[in-house]
Amino acid sequence: MSNINIFVGNLSLEMTADELRQEFIAFGQVISVIVMNDKYIGSGQLRGYGFVEMASKSEGVVAIASLKGKTIRGRGIKVVEALPFSDNNDKGFLHSRRRRRIGRFSGRGRQRRY
Repeated sequence: MSNINIFVGNLSLEMTADELRQEFIAFGQVISVIVMNDKYIGSGQLRGYGFVEMASKSEGVVAIASLKGKTIRGRGIKVVEALPFSDNNDKGFLHSRRRRRIGRFSGRGRQRRY
C-alpha cells in the first residue's frame, strides 16, 4: 500500500487543517494535513492551498475525483495528485529556475531577439 499526496487549491483563507481533514476522512485514512501559510515572512497569513497525505493511493484517487470542484466555504476547490519532490538535486523544476535566474543576471547586456 502506497501513500498519496494531494494538492488542494483555492481554499478559503479561513479554512483550517481540521476542516480540510474532515473533508478527506470520509474517503479513507488521512496521515497528515497541511494548510500553507506565510510563516516564513512572519505574517502567518494563510495562502489558500494545502496538502493532504492519505494512506492508500486508491482511496486518494477516489477522494480527488469526489472532491474536485466541490464548494467549501463559498469557494470551488481544486484537487489534484501532488507531484513528488525530486530526490536528484541536478534535475527538476527548482534547479532549472535557479539556473535561469543566475543566467539572466550574469552581467551580460540585454540581447535582441529577431
